[in-house]
Order: sequence, then C-alpha cells, then structure tokens
Amino acid sequence: MTCFDVFMNKYLSIYPKMEYNWMKYIIEIKRKIRRNLWRLPAKIQDKLFLLIKDLQKMGPVVKHWHNFSALDRNKYHCHLSYSWVACWSYEEENIVIEVYYVGSRENAPY
Repeated sequence: MTCFDVFMNKYLSIYPKMEYNWMKYIIEIKRKIRRNLWRLPAKIQDKLFLLIKDLQKMGPVVKHWHNFSALDRNKYHCHLSYSWVACWSYEEENIVIEVYYVGSRENAPY
C-alpha cells in the first residue's frame, strides 16, 4: 500500500459512500507527488485532501481557494498556505484533472 492509499483511506473512511455520487471529475495525482505525500506537513495534507474534494465536485476552477489563479489556458494553482502551493492542469474535452505539483512556493513550476 502506497502513502497515497493510506492518505486517501484515512479520509475516505470518514465520509459515507453515498457522498461520492456527485463526483463528475476524475483527479489524477502524479506518481512523484504520491510517493512524497508523507513528507508534507499534516495540515498541508489535510488542505490538499480538501482541494482534491473540491476539484472533484466543482471542476478545475475553484475560485474560493486562497490565491487561486490561472497559470496558462488550462493550468491553475492555489496556495495551501503561505509557503505551500498546488498546481493542476485540465483538458477541456476530458473529465480528468491532473495534479502535477504540490510543494513549496519557491520551487513551483510557474
């Protein structure tokens, strides 16, 4: 079982299965991020999970997140805290959102 599986099982067990009938977007998290999730602080892991839930429910544009902005035509980012950032991309003809970066603001790919 990977760190990501443990991470998701920790939170998915809290919510009843019925809640997930509304999901219309599929979230893919890059393998490198999944391998390094355990290195993130616990509060950042919690916020990342909430971001993933919002992305699943509302799609790639989640304007209520702190410092949310478009990086490119189909690339977005938001701050999980002052120094932690998440970046994701989205293809219009697809229902798949790919989270390609979660990490420090200084090393962000923008």
